[in-house]
Amino acid sequence: MKGEVDSLAALRCWGQGRRVAIVHDWLVVQGGAEKVLDALLEAFPQAEIFTLVDFLPAGQRGRIARHRVNTGLIQRLPMARRHYRHYLPWMPYAIEQFDLSEFDLVISSSHCVAKGVVTHPGQCHVCYCHTPMRYAWDMKEAYLHDAAFSAPLEWYLRRVLKRLRQWDHFTASQVDHFIANSTNVAGRIRKYYRRDATVIHPPVDLESMSFHDGPRDDYYLAASRLVPYKRLDLIVEAFRADGKRRLKVIGDGPERKKLERLAGGARNIELLGFQPNEMLKHLMANAKGFVFAADEDFGILPLEAQACGTPVIAYGGGGACETVLGPEHGEASTGIFFDSQTVDALLLALSRFESTSISPLACRQQAERFGRDAFWRQWEDCLQHVFSVEAKA
Repeated sequence: MKGEVDSLAALRCWGQGRRVAIVHDWLVVQGGAEKVLDALLEAFPQAEIFTLVDFLPAGQRGRIARHRVNTGLIQRLPMARRHYRHYLPWMPYAIEQFDLSEFDLVISSSHCVAKGVVTHPGQCHVCYCHTPMRYAWDMKEAYLHDAAFSAPLEWYLRRVLKRLRQWDHFTASQVDHFIANSTNVAGRIRKYYRRDATVIHPPVDLESMSFHDGPRDDYYLAASRLVPYKRLDLIVEAFRADGKRRLKVIGDGPERKKLERLAGGARNIELLGFQPNEMLKHLMANAKGFVFAADEDFGILPLEAQACGTPVIAYGGGGACETVLGPEHGEASTGIFFDSQTVDALLLALSRFESTSISPLACRQQAERFGRDAFWRQWEDCLQHVFSVEAKA
């Protein structure tokens, strides 16, 4: 705890007297990007927030409630609360309308268009990139396939996504320094933007996660927003096919009805919908294992599970490879990987997991490497370097 206080105090001291704007794509639900935003707001209590839309419920606002939030024009458009994503073609224009001329430091927290905000000479723009816009780049075909649009509409959307890619690539050149949330995302930044990035992993709030070293309940847990690329469908199908292992799923989103159909009333599967953080943490701390099937940019939930002492059964691709330690790590192991996003591969991994002994303490120690102390310390080092380079230029 003392290390966290020291690192936070050092970063706050560095930021003292600087006018800071934090640009976040949208505030709708509390996800991984919002947890990063919370840690940044703790470090920069003077910061103003700029976001396209803000429909975050009062009970989820936390530290955001203490800051001024400036919203964009999409906030005022019809049906924006439920269908803000449908305004994607207009988001580049909307993000460019923010006037940030009075700020010294602009931090964009970006997985869509936030990094495209306009800055001016004398300002420093640091982008914390959760990922380049996935539905315009590597997930374009999957996005169009899942949407199943008619041919004319698909043709139109392909043109829209092409223009978005061009805009996304161009605006990357206006960022002064990129920070990636994982080595995985740093590779995408290099591929799509031709830019290097410093890697600073998202922080785990270790103090809020209860470490549990006792007996576990006889269920597995999966949790995330219910959207296609999170692959909750794969997890539900696998447990339905098994029929014996118990699964609890936490989360809500557009895939909810599909998952209910896939579960088909199976008695071993519970779809719990949205749950408050305290319930999520309780179920996470008592689960036999946390199941994670997404090819995720980083993925904070597997680390939160490990912070509770809960081992992880994860797809062996994307960010999970940076946060979960497989059996080859011996006593330091914190989970099991499956090598393809298929029902058979997941069921095989579950069988391997049940014949393996994983220490809850090893899980907690792995999570501690990703605490807020490391996050704030690395941010201070990065900003010191960026501003020293800017001063010499």
